Amino acid sequence: MSNIVDILKERILVLDGAMGTMIQRYDLTEEDFRKGWFENHEKSLKGNNDLLSLTRPDIIETIHRQYYEAGADIAETNTFSGTTIAQADYDLQSAVYDINYHSAKIARKVADEFTEKEPNKPRFVAGSIGPTNRTASISPDVNDPGYRAITFDELVVAYSEQVNALMDGGVDMLLVETVFDTLNAKAALFAVDEVFEKRGVKIPIMVSGTITDASGRTLTGQTAEAFLISISHLPLLSVGFNCALGASMMRPYLQVLSKNTTFAVSAHPNAGLPNEFGKYDETPAIMAKQIKEFLDENIINIIGGCCGTTPDHIKAIADLAKQYEPRPLEFTL
Repeated sequence: MSNIVDILKERILVLDGAMGTMIQRYDLTEEDFRKGWFENHEKSLKGNNDLLSLTRPDIIETIHRQYYEAGADIAETNTFSGTTIAQADYDLQSAVYDINYHSAKIARKVADEFTEKEPNKPRFVAGSIGPTNRTASISPDVNDPGYRAITFDELVVAYSEQVNALMDGGVDMLLVETVFDTLNAKAALFAVDEVFEKRGVKIPIMVSGTITDASGRTLTGQTAEAFLISISHLPLLSVGFNCALGASMMRPYLQVLSKNTTFAVSAHPNAGLPNEFGKYDETPAIMAKQIKEFLDENIINIIGGCCGTTPDHIKAIADLAKQYEPRPLEFTL
């Protein structure tokens, strides 16, 4: 496998787009989320998209293939909710290893196919590690500010299980993404570090936070610079932002990262902000025009899409990114 740091020094890499947006196009039924695995499960499973890596792997494989064909260099595994914490809502904690392992294997298979066809453009797989649906920093009970629904140690255990399964499945790197609570992210990074030590193997780590609104802060109140400082104790491949905002609103926070870190800088914004129906209206052309400002300023190394983005968005972004030099990098892993 080519050294991704060397490639990042040569060109801007393209991350894939939204998995959920693509899955919605299939208009799936409850049966699609049960097929062959969870036929007799007592809870409704519709909408638990990570399960599709087990029950409808054909759909997940097709989506990965469409993004690679559009020009993506890196595909994220279908594991955003792949922890025992998130799967507890469905009483499916026992399925977590299988979800992560098989998700990684599907993406690995497609990536290897494309790398074999185009050796000069190797494809990579990033193990997606979502934030979970619990926060270690904020109480969910307004009457008890000191209460926490999850502990740091519980997060570490859950993330460790996910990381081991993703690595068993063959991911090239890990992506701790959509970080709204940096304490959760630090638990994930602690888990990753422990897993690396036990396995005697290290792979690159990407971290991507989310600025939740025009305040310019994460949900737990950190500025972009504070977020960066909080996670810079580990040798990361990249740090960036995704989700919540469209490209134009994300730009000032990427500028902060670019100015203050030696890591690669990543961005995968939404296709604008959701409309009153929860849909995203920005076309590939509109989104590419906004991302062009990142490229003109030379502030990013990895670019992709989050909510509302499709292979058409990624193609427009990839076609544009080809025309630009990456932000200069001098680090090694």
